[in-house]
Amino acid sequence: MLKLYYARNTCALASHIALEQAGADYEAVRVDFATNAQRSPEYLKINPKGRVPSLVTDRGILTETPAMLAFVAQSYPEAGLAPLDDAFAFAFAQVQAFNSYLCSTVHVAHAHRMRGTRWVDDEAAIAAMKKKVPQSVGACYDLIERKMLKQPWVMGGDYTICDPYLFTLAQWMEADGVDPARLPKLSDHRRRMSERAAVRKAIARELA
Repeated sequence: MLKLYYARNTCALASHIALEQAGADYEAVRVDFATNAQRSPEYLKINPKGRVPSLVTDRGILTETPAMLAFVAQSYPEAGLAPLDDAFAFAFAQVQAFNSYLCSTVHVAHAHRMRGTRWVDDEAAIAAMKKKVPQSVGACYDLIERKMLKQPWVMGGDYTICDPYLFTLAQWMEADGVDPARLPKLSDHRRRMSERAAVRKAIARELA
């Protein structure tokens, strides 16, 4: 059985949704950030980065959301969460490219709002980073809205592992100072995602 380590209101929700959508047999284990459990010796043995998500498999432990989402899609091909039948692997590479952008650019820009101490110690610099977030994160979503979101799903007609990842990060738009009203395609995507059974089940489990 797979074991997913998650925390509330984190990017772990994307992997949680994907596991639900795939019909995987898994256990969800909450890591309590309020008690700094992600830095406990027990958890650091699982993920030395001290972050979530982490996915324990029978072959080892995976971290980083793009890797975990790809693993779920490839482990449960019958769920159709990625274009794995592309003979030239280009379609799956596009999926990976989109998820890599979310991980390396969008999520990092978002983290400048509350995790500035990862990069600097100066309080003025931290404040400046936080002030920049509506602009930097907003620019990311503008690009996704104009050039990346094909509709009805990220990759077009087929729902893929890109969709729960985008939905998860888009949940934070308002807190990042981004007005979803100026992003109609993204807002529609977020609404439709919130209506899916797997999404509702994953969110309910995390909030329980």
